Amino acid sequence: MATPIDPDSHDSDSHPPAAFNAGSPPGLVLFLSGDLIFASRVRAAAMAAGLEFQLAGNLPEQSAHPVRFVIVDLSTRSKFVDGLMQTCHERFPYARVVAYAPHVQVDRLRLARQNGIPTVLTRGQFNEHLSTLLD
Repeated sequence: MATPIDPDSHDSDSHPPAAFNAGSPPGLVLFLSGDLIFASRVRAAAMAAGLEFQLAGNLPEQSAHPVRFVIVDLSTRSKFVDGLMQTCHERFPYARVVAYAPHVQVDRLRLARQNGIPTVLTRGQFNEHLSTLLD
């Protein structure tokens, strides 16, 4: 089953950098997906949470904004799961990593969990909790 959603948690045991404090540049939601329609919904949720949004086909080397969330659409970007957590820790150590896929794509959901992604949801769960996930 899915990992419970805890919007206050992040993948690092240390405190987030000062870049997440008030008055600093907003954090970024990095959305790895090929689904342009659903991207508009994620963008709206990011903006409502005061975050910047970037739709990407792959994980960038760096970002102009501190990356707070890396969200992976497993239905279009499942090939990125292998090594994703290590790469995220190296490039964006304070980012919370979330992956989702349709409930019928059981193998992709299982693969994401096996590769250490801390929050793996079905698309329905992700859609239902999207407004609070980025708070």
